[in-house]
Amino acid sequence: MKASKTSAPSLPLDIDQITPLLGGISPATFMRKYWQKKPLLIRQAMPGVKPPIERSKLFALAESDEVESRLIVQTAAEGAKAKKPKKADAGWRLSHGPLSRRSLPPMTQPGWTLLVQGLDLHVPAAYDLLQQFRFVPDARLDDLMISYATDGGGVGPHFDSYDVFLLQVHGQRRWRIGQLSDPTLQADVPLKILTNFVPEHEWVLEPGDMLYLPPKWAHDGIAQGECMTCSIGFRVPEETELAREVLVRLVEALECPAQPHLYKDPRQPATATPGLIPEALQAFAAEAIAKALKDPAALRSALGEVLTEPKPRVWFHASEPLPQGVGVRLDPRTRMVYDEKRVFANGESWVAAGKDARHLRQLADRRQLSAADVAKASPALRELLDQWAEDGWLHPLP
Repeated sequence: MKASKTSAPSLPLDIDQITPLLGGISPATFMRKYWQKKPLLIRQAMPGVKPPIERSKLFALAESDEVESRLIVQTAAEGAKAKKPKKADAGWRLSHGPLSRRSLPPMTQPGWTLLVQGLDLHVPAAYDLLQQFRFVPDARLDDLMISYATDGGGVGPHFDSYDVFLLQVHGQRRWRIGQLSDPTLQADVPLKILTNFVPEHEWVLEPGDMLYLPPKWAHDGIAQGECMTCSIGFRVPEETELAREVLVRLVEALECPAQPHLYKDPRQPATATPGLIPEALQAFAAEAIAKALKDPAALRSALGEVLTEPKPRVWFHASEPLPQGVGVRLDPRTRMVYDEKRVFANGESWVAAGKDARHLRQLADRRQLSAADVAKASPALRELLDQWAEDGWLHPLP
């Protein structure tokens, strides 16, 4: 089992070009006909694909506390191997990483799965693979997760609250899918497994085959022999959670003006009910909140910072300022997006205009800038790029 050494495609992608990746249709057609609408099975989306990481290196990666990993064991299979029944967790056992090699079952044992999240942050081949899906906005992109399973391994019938491409990179996996008619989950199980899963379609995926599923499509994947599957996942923000995160950012950015607007109540009469909140104070608070929410620029800034906030296990390694005469590439961990007036990277934001804005937007879209583009940068932009290099957010191009 050899890891793939594919390189990232040149960007920007041609969204109108027909591609095997999407079954002989263009990204524009896929987004119009399938995205968030219905599943799509794509045979040989990536002919000749290899796993982005070798099995032994994947096991070693799962030992790191910088990596989010999970081990899922079907205890019924475990008990059958040991010739005695097991009642633990109603047939399933879940362990969170870091996971030592000794904690993994033997490869001859059926029915276990190792999941490693964010493989694109640690393995260049996984990062390159992820770039082929950038016909979807980066603001929606989550990560690439890889699943290693022995024969019969899986995580049970379930549904996800995000869009996902399931790419088979080694061995075979049998997928059964169906519309979610009953979201009831099994009780006393450490996984979110559906109680009443009714499959409508069933396929066996070979290496290179891929299945796209919109959010809340029930599915169950079972390994047929040793198997590796890459899941390219896209975040689907939940309204309440997104509002909470944006409002927290908005509050953190509020500054007291030089001349504070103080609450005044010169006509407040003496009260026999001191515990009652005055209506005027309630109105003052409501007006203050409404004023903060009426600033569209502040709201957009808070949103961009939320969308680029690194995950908890992500941290960068400090480096040196950029040498002269080099291009730059973003670190795989760097999340960068932009709107009409600002650019956002790793939870921070900057106002950008003119040539600097064009260069920064190009950096976000292509995730790199040529030496010629860097040479045209203004002193302010060059200072910013140097700071990002020192922070480990970007690196010199070879």
